Amino acid sequence: MRIVLLGAPGAGKGTQCKRLLAAYTLVHLSSGDILRQERSEGSDLGKKAQGYMDSGGLVPDELIVEMMVKAIEDLATDGFVLDGFPRTVNQGAELDAALAASGKALDVVLNLEVRDDVIYDRMSGRRSCPKCGAVYHLISLKPQVEGICDHDGEGLIQRRDDQLEVVEKRMETYHQQTKPVVEYYQNSAVRVFDVQANGDAETVHAEIREILARMSDSQTV
Repeated sequence: MRIVLLGAPGAGKGTQCKRLLAAYTLVHLSSGDILRQERSEGSDLGKKAQGYMDSGGLVPDELIVEMMVKAIEDLATDGFVLDGFPRTVNQGAELDAALAASGKALDVVLNLEVRDDVIYDRMSGRRSCPKCGAVYHLISLKPQVEGICDHDGEGLIQRRDDQLEVVEKRMETYHQQTKPVVEYYQNSAVRVFDVQANGDAETVHAEIREILARMSDSQTV
């Protein structure tokens, strides 16, 4: 099954992707993770994207589309979950064209709906390990030792794109450019489901599993 997972920054897309991978034979393709990897490796793409990422803006479509289409084409399996892509209507159209050219099509779009105030609380309290990438939260997901990663003992940091002023910019960008992607897919042949994601991750995952179970009558996940 080919899934697109949409939602605002901090809506829980990465968490739900990990749960889907544990339940189904799918590959998680996160534009954010891939971009950060390119950035840390100092690739040409990473250097070009760095300025946009640090300011909370969107990476230009031509960069992100090229990268994500290549990642899809390189997959050894047919099933995937796209996380953080497409972020604009243009990216969605380019993705559809690329998939159509390869004889593929998306099966479902899952749209995680979260209130803006919940997003601000989630992201401003988030802390990350600069070494392994593990993510924690000051209230809901504390490390065993305050300020220290459970996995490698590295000191936790607040990523620049989790700082309040950048979060506000990212949310503004989301409402202006990314939220219309949901409407784009609603007007396409792809099935779109809104998932209420204000609550805990387990409840959200259960709703997603129920949606996919209903679809499994006609498709194999």
